[in-house]
This record gives sequence, structure tokens and C-alpha cells, in this order.
Amino acid sequence: MASPDFQLTRNAYGKLVFSSAEGEVHEGVVPVRAFPIAAPDQGISLVNADGQELVWIEQLEDLPADARRLVDEELTSREFMPEIRRIHSVSSFATPSTWQVETDRGETVFVLRGEEDIRRLSLHTLLIADSHGILFLLRDIQVLDRASRKLLDRFL
Repeated sequence: MASPDFQLTRNAYGKLVFSSAEGEVHEGVVPVRAFPIAAPDQGISLVNADGQELVWIEQLEDLPADARRLVDEELTSREFMPEIRRIHSVSSFATPSTWQVETDRGETVFVLRGEEDIRRLSLHTLLIADSHGILFLLRDIQVLDRASRKLLDRFL
């Protein structure tokens, strides 16, 4: 693995600091995934506070361990998209309806305002927005248990 032409550190305020090989320094750098769902570890851009790209990272694993850890920490702190593992219940098959689900981050309840808030990303992947705008990822509807699929089918 070749060493990148930049360094990443954190300043005293916890912000990412980008230092280029030419001596340019940018504080408040933000990593942005190009394909957050389909390829989360590929195609990551580091952008400055003005939104200008400083560097493109083909693969997260191409970074040295320290820089990879900093990018991972920053992405984790900014991204919140729980992944639905099971649908326990739905209050009504008409919307708005209250869904009780199990996610990769624990049990939760949310309100689905309308069927248009369920967006199909691929044949088996859905993105569901709750009434507060929180996005829930359903990565593969085929791996859901039978009861969860039956509840979901009422809305698709």
C-alpha cells in the first residue's frame, strides 16, 4: 500500500485537519461517501469547509490505519441510517401507520406517513423515511423473516 500524499489529524476541537504534501492545511475536513449504500468503502471524497474536494480515496482500505480510523470515526459520527432486521408490527395498513421494528441499533418505533416514503433502491433494497425524516435501510427484503415480509408486502 502506497502512502498517501496527505496527512489527517484532529485539532483540539475534534475537527479533521488535512495537510497536503505541498503544505496546504485545511481544518474542518469532511469525508463524503460516493455510494453510501452500494459501496460504502469505495469512492470517498475529503472535502474542505467550502465543499471543495481535496482528495479522492478509491478504497478506504488504501489509507494507513491511523487515517482510516479518523475517516471511519468521522463518517460514523455523521451518518445515522439504522438497518431494519425485523418488522414486529404495523399499527394499520393505511397510512399514517406506526411501525415497531428491530434494527442493527436496537428496537424502535416510527411513523410512516405515506407509502411514497418507502423508496426502492434496487430489486431487494428499500429506503424508508419516517415522519421525522430519519432514513431506515432495508438492505435485502429476502433475508427478512416470513412475518416481516408479509407486513412489508402490504405497503409495496
